[in-house]
Amino acid sequence: MQITAHTLKQAWHQVVVGSDVLDDAMFPLTGSSPDEYEQPVGDPDGSLFLVLDDDGTVRGHIGPYREVFATRDLDLVLYFVAEDAVQRLAEHTTTSPGHGEGTELVARQAELLDRIDSTWGSRFRSGGVDAEQSGAPLPPCGRDPLEGLAWIAHGWREQDPYTHLAFFRGDNISAEQIALLYGADPAQIAAGTRLADLGGADGGTRDFWDIGWETCCFGHAGGWAYLMYHEAPGYGPGSEALARLGVTETVELSATSAKAIYTFDYMRDGRRVDDDWGILELIWYERGRAPYFRGGQLDFLNRAVRRAELDHPELTSEFELYFHALEDALGIQLPRQEIEEGGVRAAQWAQLS
Repeated sequence: MQITAHTLKQAWHQVVVGSDVLDDAMFPLTGSSPDEYEQPVGDPDGSLFLVLDDDGTVRGHIGPYREVFATRDLDLVLYFVAEDAVQRLAEHTTTSPGHGEGTELVARQAELLDRIDSTWGSRFRSGGVDAEQSGAPLPPCGRDPLEGLAWIAHGWREQDPYTHLAFFRGDNISAEQIALLYGADPAQIAAGTRLADLGGADGGTRDFWDIGWETCCFGHAGGWAYLMYHEAPGYGPGSEALARLGVTETVELSATSAKAIYTFDYMRDGRRVDDDWGILELIWYERGRAPYFRGGQLDFLNRAVRRAELDHPELTSEFELYFHALEDALGIQLPRQEIEEGGVRAAQWAQLS
């Protein structure tokens, strides 16, 4: 059966009749083009807007430019509408003295969806959209969420210790070769220079924090090579140059604290993984809402984020939750002790050393 505005509203009414959670007023506005979207007054994050194509495809939009799902499955459309409605209900009903704001929000959303349809509750907990992803729940994380990568999230928001956190994966790749490709001083690479050594690199007249913008740190962790820096000479190498070193995947996290711009860029085999969204900003992530296109190329991150939310409600920072999800999904890590104690490999840029 082809989905129309009429069939959608009829199906939603049937969901409402069988639920003590929802009402008809929660059904979002619909239209035939995202251009018809109008920003609701007092809702800076935007509301869900449904665009109905002539072929029965329903496209969910948050704002006129950000498409968050597309499907011809009526049950899936109803689920996405219920998920959005429950998010707003949970925000108004979750008040727990002694907890950080929103720490119980996701668990509350899952409970409300369970009351509507237990299958929907399971789907929400999985973070995915397919039945296979909504099956048996994953075992609890069981790890300190601030160990592998999330420990650096708080400082990174202020570009401390570096603006760019870049990660590289491939067979037998060398962090030293990657640092050289970006422009690190070959002499300091060959000498095995450590971060703690750089404070005296100019004869001791400046400490490391004075010359930090002229340096990079690098190494291996979690099956990835990593490189941390503020600005690379010439904006760094392209994907073809990295591919010649055996790099097949890259992840880059970039912070510009003065403009509150924080971005995530994932490349695989020379192609950006982004569902054609373009630049991916971390501030799009809001606790309890999947950050990326549902069922798309980055749905594995949607699932990892949901797992982080449910496993670690004690984390009040959404950046820490997101970084933990990145570690869980991709395995990227940074060695905390080496970096904090200055034992990590480091070098100045060759043209500045």
